Amino acid sequence: MQRYSKEFREEAISLSDEIGPKKAAQQLGINYATIIDWRKKRKTKEKKEKSPEEPKTVEELQKEIAELKKANDIL
Repeated sequence: MQRYSKEFREEAISLSDEIGPKKAAQQLGINYATIIDWRKKRKTKEKKEKSPEEPKTVEELQKEIAELKKANDIL
């Protein structure tokens, strides 16, 4: 099994975004499924980075509500 550098994978994904995964795989001489797998992993990583923060505890939420009520009263 051949290993590819991180830079190569990123360039391959970039190329596949531009010309499509099949053409990129042919052009680079790598397996189509490999590029598809890299694209899926990128998508999963992006989702994790965009996911909301961990749920807050009841105490944290109550404190936040109290702070918002106080700010609302000032307004």
